Amino acid sequence: MEFRIFTEPQQGATYSDLLKVARATEDAGYDGFFRSDHYLRMGSADGLPGPTDAWTTLAGLAVQTSRVRLGTLMTAATFRLPGPLAITVAQVDQMSGGRVEFGIGSGWFEAEHTAYGIPYPALGDRFDMYTEQLEVITGLWTTPLKEKFSYTGKHYQVTDSPALPKPAQRPRPPVIIGGRGAKRTPALAARFADEFNVAFAEAPVASEQFERVDAACRAIGRDPAGMIRSIAQAVCVGWDDAQVARRAAAIGRDVGELKSNGLAGTPAEVVDRLGQWREQTGVSRIYLQVLDLHDLDHLELIAAEVAPQL
Repeated sequence: MEFRIFTEPQQGATYSDLLKVARATEDAGYDGFFRSDHYLRMGSADGLPGPTDAWTTLAGLAVQTSRVRLGTLMTAATFRLPGPLAITVAQVDQMSGGRVEFGIGSGWFEAEHTAYGIPYPALGDRFDMYTEQLEVITGLWTTPLKEKFSYTGKHYQVTDSPALPKPAQRPRPPVIIGGRGAKRTPALAARFADEFNVAFAEAPVASEQFERVDAACRAIGRDPAGMIRSIAQAVCVGWDDAQVARRAAAIGRDVGELKSNGLAGTPAEVVDRLGQWREQTGVSRIYLQVLDLHDLDHLELIAAEVAPQL
């Protein structure tokens, strides 16, 4: 099982904070460092000093790390036009030496749109935009050199694009799609995704969604075995119950709730829970949602005592 660190900087983090976590992630041997793409804090956090842009952050980390995979869970399709987004991600992939993974979703948090003047269409329109963005972005990346790309959709039109720059990874960076939609999401994943992610769900819910994605793959003649299954879970690990309780308190969470809805406990407890997840869902990759970005010892503990056993 591959372990990746997943951060939520909109809750309150500077670029310097994220760089420290990314470097600790790399030094500890994790496979990747990912971040959310949000412009407004959630819950009771004050969000200070304010949001950082996901792709600006990843561009900086691309040149200040050397090994870890870098990406988003998930870039919001509502935030950016597909052509400029394709250019940005390709450039960051070049800057990183080919370490970018592109997670993209339809966008869902209405308050952050109204807070920063971003249009927030109805759900059906957002999903149509999401689909068209994937068609445009992957089309631009995979168009052969010296050929042009054109596209006519309801929301986006592209005419005679030189389809440059190309990402370092060919034919394109891996695409990550996630969510719990029963029909359109699995169908979209079957067409475009290299990885499907289910975040903050119980194992039976995740397993059911993975099966829908597998069925959507088979429906278009794609082998489901080529799709990576991943989950994202909040994490809180300690050497003993007292340390687990302190770490849970630091992020404003209840230990019992984290044990039910996340990954919490001693290393042995978390290893056992992850083993159950793997058996029940077939996941091969986990994104550990780390909410206290100043507790780097937490990352080291998981890397030393949990990851090697899986």
